[in-house]
Amino acid sequence: MRTRILLGLAIALAVSACTPEPTEPESPEYLGPNNLALGNPSNAKADITQPENYLITRPQYALAYNKTRGTANWVSWYLNKDWIGASDRQDDFRPDESLPASWYKVISSDYSATGFDRGHQCPSGDRTITVADNSATFLMTNIIPQAPGHNQGPWAQLELYCRKLVNEGNELYIIMGNYGLGGVGTGGYREKLASGKMTVPRYIWKVIVVLPEGDNDLSRINKNTRVIAVNIINRDDVSNLHWGDFRVKVNDIEEETGFNLFTELSTATQNSLEAKLDDGPVN
Repeated sequence: MRTRILLGLAIALAVSACTPEPTEPESPEYLGPNNLALGNPSNAKADITQPENYLITRPQYALAYNKTRGTANWVSWYLNKDWIGASDRQDDFRPDESLPASWYKVISSDYSATGFDRGHQCPSGDRTITVADNSATFLMTNIIPQAPGHNQGPWAQLELYCRKLVNEGNELYIIMGNYGLGGVGTGGYREKLASGKMTVPRYIWKVIVVLPEGDNDLSRINKNTRVIAVNIINRDDVSNLHWGDFRVKVNDIEEETGFNLFTELSTATQNSLEAKLDDGPVN
């Protein structure tokens, strides 16, 4: 009897050893185009002496952090089908410990009872291939004070439209940012949160370069490439408006922010794309 039991255990252990445990898909990381392929809009550097233009790069996105504003000036990322999977939304908002030790690190409760959402720049829905990738979007350096009507209205529509474009066979290069002072949330107008350590932006913008799936992306971008640029005031009362009504030229955003987008493209292509006003479909 004892022999049969031991033999059974040995067989069970052998079968277990031969059966691989289920694993999560691997993050695309830098296997494909990187998140700064089109350029570094503010020439940000990972240099503590540049506290208002501090570069942070991770596999999921790159950003230029502004210590004075307590948010990123801009966030840049690449999106294709490889980044979209079945991982759940993690909702693990947390301070970004990669910031220099002496800097204030925004925490989730800084948004409590403020009338503003913890608005993603690189969206949670754009990074669902692994739990770790989705979790990275909840670092507070990727979050801005966004009026709920803005975040859950036209901005959510635009994020869904981007993923629709990807599902239709496109790959996207996306840059998002904010500027100005003061927004209107559910509790009214606010300029600062976190006892003055975080600025509520007045405007939130996004630029999307749309390419059919393929290789050698930068060489395929030309004057006919679709570029969507949107700039929406950070107010709660835009909730029933459509993002398509807020399309602008990339030049308009550069003029407001002082950033220089598309620096990795030829001057002729850059100038042509930045001067166009998108008139493509919005649904």
